[in-house]
Amino acid sequence: MKALTYHGRHDIRFGHVPDPAVTSPADAVVRVSAAGICGSDLHIYGGNGFSPELGYTPGHECVGVVVDTGSQVTRFKPGDRVLVPASVGCARCGQCAAGFTARCERATSSTELCYGVGPKLPGSQAEALAVPCADVNLVRLSEDISDEAAVVLTDNAPTAWYGCRRARIQPGETVLVIGLGPVGLMAAQSAFAMGAARVLGVDLVAERRAFAAGLGVEPVEGDDVRSAIRDMTAGRGPDAVVEAVGSDATIQLAVKAVRQAGRVSVIGVSQNKAFPFHMYLAQVKELEFAIGLCSVHYELPALIALTRAGRIKPEVVVSHRFALSEGPTAYELFAGRSDGVRKIVLDPTG
Repeated sequence: MKALTYHGRHDIRFGHVPDPAVTSPADAVVRVSAAGICGSDLHIYGGNGFSPELGYTPGHECVGVVVDTGSQVTRFKPGDRVLVPASVGCARCGQCAAGFTARCERATSSTELCYGVGPKLPGSQAEALAVPCADVNLVRLSEDISDEAAVVLTDNAPTAWYGCRRARIQPGETVLVIGLGPVGLMAAQSAFAMGAARVLGVDLVAERRAFAAGLGVEPVEGDDVRSAIRDMTAGRGPDAVVEAVGSDATIQLAVKAVRQAGRVSVIGVSQNKAFPFHMYLAQVKELEFAIGLCSVHYELPALIALTRAGRIKPEVVVSHRFALSEGPTAYELFAGRSDGVRKIVLDPTG
């Protein structure tokens, strides 16, 4: 089949890879109808991957149709339209049984918990995808949810909702979202759905700030971001901050900007093993600080219900669509943050 493969920094290629197959009675194969490029994929594209191997297919966001199942798969059959959550559960440990797949007790490395971060679980930026433990790792998709909304629901929307949930956003509060890419935009929607009165947004890209403003976000403008945030909150600071970038500077901004006794929730992926956390400031400010990885399975039921009710609109973050064969160009565009790019969806059938 055709797929994208990773061969080093800024080197994504389109070509042939072996067809996925059912290798265990619990597995399924899904023909991909739409796949997303995630901000985490840009870490790999930039040469800061989660595995040292090369040549594997990236991607952990897709929707498609089941084309084959193992003999032990009972909940799905060929022809079923499905969403494939980015996080992968073993279906046997207590954490996965409760939906907390990111805490899987049987996984020995992160490459077992997510598609497309190494060769162990080939990714979704391909014509088809092998899904282990299919009864747990597939979600049936109703026809009233579009492919584009479903792609965002595989990872970006659950991560955002998880971040807001851990920030304990309360009705009437002011929330700051740092980073207005797909996850940040979904965090803004999530904060409003949880009852936030105001959502402020920080991003270096003016086009992203302008788009977020159309969703009700108040963009933080100017070179002195901390001063602007203080001015916008009458010197108090936001009640909660959701950080959706993962850089040292943005995490530090979150800690410094939040109000006294406020809450900071970090969902941006940080690969810094020696982050200079300002412990004294956090203690003096009496902060709550949360950080973690989203278990998509746990967050999805609420998000699917909110999407079907029109309370959140995941599809609005999608800005560009490319054929799978144009994947290298799509990666280059996304990494350069040009042409108003927010979220890219790849079409393997195009």
